[in-house]
Amino acid sequence: MDERYAAVAETIRIEGTRILATLIRTVGDVQLAEDAVQEAALAALGAWPVTGVPPEPRAWLTVTARRKAIDIIRRERARTTKERDGTDLLELSRRELDPASGLEPDDVVQDDLLRLIFTCCHPSLSPPTRVALALRTLCGLSPTQIAGVLLTTEVAATKRLVRARQKIAAARIPYRVPAEAELPERLPAVCAVIHSLYTAGHAPSEGEAAYDVDLCAEAIRLAELLHSLLPEQPTPTAVLALLLLTEARQAARLDDSGEVVTLDRQDRSLWNQELIARGVALLNDSLERSARQADAYQLQAAIAAEHARVPSYTATDWREIVRLYDLLVDVSPSPAAELARVVAIAETGEADAALALLEPIPRNSRWHAVRAELLARQHRYPEAVSELDEALATAPPQHPERAHRERRRALFRDNSGQPTGTVNT
Repeated sequence: MDERYAAVAETIRIEGTRILATLIRTVGDVQLAEDAVQEAALAALGAWPVTGVPPEPRAWLTVTARRKAIDIIRRERARTTKERDGTDLLELSRRELDPASGLEPDDVVQDDLLRLIFTCCHPSLSPPTRVALALRTLCGLSPTQIAGVLLTTEVAATKRLVRARQKIAAARIPYRVPAEAELPERLPAVCAVIHSLYTAGHAPSEGEAAYDVDLCAEAIRLAELLHSLLPEQPTPTAVLALLLLTEARQAARLDDSGEVVTLDRQDRSLWNQELIARGVALLNDSLERSARQADAYQLQAAIAAEHARVPSYTATDWREIVRLYDLLVDVSPSPAAELARVVAIAETGEADAALALLEPIPRNSRWHAVRAELLARQHRYPEAVSELDEALATAPPQHPERAHRERRRALFRDNSGQPTGTVNT
């Protein structure tokens, strides 16, 4: 992209979702808001290279998008309801520009993104649909990214989004802040959205980058906000603990060239001990508030804490990790949890059992990569190469771990027959 557009693209990439969230709250119409934000972005691309980037680019885009929304409504004034909407929008615009006009109170949810995540997580929508809609509308993820997070196909994710929009329109589901009494029943889906957002940044399903700083930072910001709003609730506390414990290892996950460094080879001196200490404290607080009856987020955080507490990979208590994965699969079964449990079992020295347990798990790119490593442990290198061929064939062309898997495949091809060390995926 031309350098003169770089500032515009960067601002829209980072701030676009927040601008969209603010406008949705203002106009109460997702499609209208999306169209207006897109027109505002085009206006910025035309103006900023000439006038320069304004001191407050986010404010410029927000105001411009609001005006574009008014223009869109005016263009559709053939419909009576649209005329009314235009009047309402003009009134809303005046109220937002006039601090004395009395904006709605923000004592329950003070952030536009979070309020709209709660709105997208309406009880009439199925849990996976709530997650998909919020990830698309509020977090800006592509259908491919959403499919990776939800472990489905891009076509299925796209259809789910279309059906969600249709249902919202047919049922007249309002885009508003839920009443305070409704918040507890919305929490599971909201926590799922925040966790899914972090997952999409921590382990992207597309693109060459193995880590998306902005997605992870946004997820942690939302988790912090949700915890601050509902500090007595154990689940938001556990989600924040899990994210911080995972983020603590980030500096060691990539080498200087941006390639993935597997857990067994990470320099643990790079792990952020402050984040680990806070994550463990939050996990303990969460467990106390739930009478030590762990949910899926608490168990995942406990697994992350178990990794964080030991000084080296070889010191890991894999049997304790298997025990925690057993509980996780029982509490919240999923192919991802079952696959991680297989890896943990293999690390206890039971590669044969791990291979057997792998068979009933639904197959995807990572499944083939895990099986390749297990086969290599048994010196079955031709089969391991075949599995990595399949792992590479079933992953996107720009998968972040492609280079790592290609190196493993080359190693297995050239291996002299010496036992391999750990399961690297």
